[in-house]
Amino acid sequence: MKTIVRLENVSKSFEKDKYVINNLSLDVYEGEFLTLLGSSGCGKTTILRMISGLEHVTDGKVYIDDKDVTELDPTKREVNTIFQNFALFPHMTVFENVSFGLRMKKVSKKEIESRVKKVLKLVELDGYEDRYPSQLSGGQQQRVAIARGIVMNPKVLLLDESLASLDLKLKRMMQIELKKIQRKLGITFIYVTHDQDEALTMSDRIIIIEKGVIKQEGSPQEIYQNPNSTFVADFIGESNLLTSTIDKINDTTIDVKFDNKIFVVNREEEDNIGDKVYLMIRPENVLVSNKEINNSSKGIIKTLVYDGAVTKLFVDTEGDFDLKVNVQGNTNYKEGDTLYIAVENKNIVPIREKKNEKRR
Repeated sequence: MKTIVRLENVSKSFEKDKYVINNLSLDVYEGEFLTLLGSSGCGKTTILRMISGLEHVTDGKVYIDDKDVTELDPTKREVNTIFQNFALFPHMTVFENVSFGLRMKKVSKKEIESRVKKVLKLVELDGYEDRYPSQLSGGQQQRVAIARGIVMNPKVLLLDESLASLDLKLKRMMQIELKKIQRKLGITFIYVTHDQDEALTMSDRIIIIEKGVIKQEGSPQEIYQNPNSTFVADFIGESNLLTSTIDKINDTTIDVKFDNKIFVVNREEEDNIGDKVYLMIRPENVLVSNKEINNSSKGIIKTLVYDGAVTKLFVDTEGDFDLKVNVQGNTNYKEGDTLYIAVENKNIVPIREKKNEKRR
């Protein structure tokens, strides 16, 4: 797999000895949809701006297509950036907005018409050439911004919270559209967001960042199903994190004890009896019954929230711990009801906090 962007031991400080990004290395592969995911202030936008050249690198190197661009002017890098506010020119038509960069580069009129027509068809805006941004919906404006970015044939398209200003329904629709466009083009997309749903829906690979450090990287499925730290488990999706201790070590598994119950999970070389292990359980993987079931705990529903596709139960158990439970669709349960909850071993993910940081 070809590396199209490489950050090599990159650091960025805005004040002396205060680093926002510290010695970070990252490879981005050709044709992938990569998402940098993290909370506000974690450094993800700074990483994007260093790739684009809008932010100078304090230390380290930035490569695009094996070319060192660390000191190269932003206009000379083969990347384009789409910002949150789209930055469309209100006094220009769709055609004029999309063709602006080509006109600045003195591309011939014939080629401009051909390339603009092609990208507008790709983003399903053919026929909108003479409209102004004020005459377009939010989703259409976003497509114009994408068209303006890709008409320049960049090696990489950078997107900084590009769906943040859209309403929820339109945002979900555009997530699918954006992924579809990326697939058609085959261009590398690097997307920055704090929205986990966006990351899970669109990405081939997710990089989770906290305080300028890579906490975990992997496919959406890998990160959701096997987080390597309590931070990631809590950040991606909803989770129950139960603190347990290792009770027994077997050949390939360990017995962990929680609430006077024994659960069997995979063993790691560094495991020792008495060590703390966090058990991550997704709310949708909790079994619920009106009757006692194997290895179950008794609980009382303290809060019930109907959320359309699921009903969220917040259960206070007899073991003095609370559990989040998601039940598909509507339910006959009500607040104050007693029920039994259990989890199969295969749905319990053990987390040790030894490997929760990655600088590479």
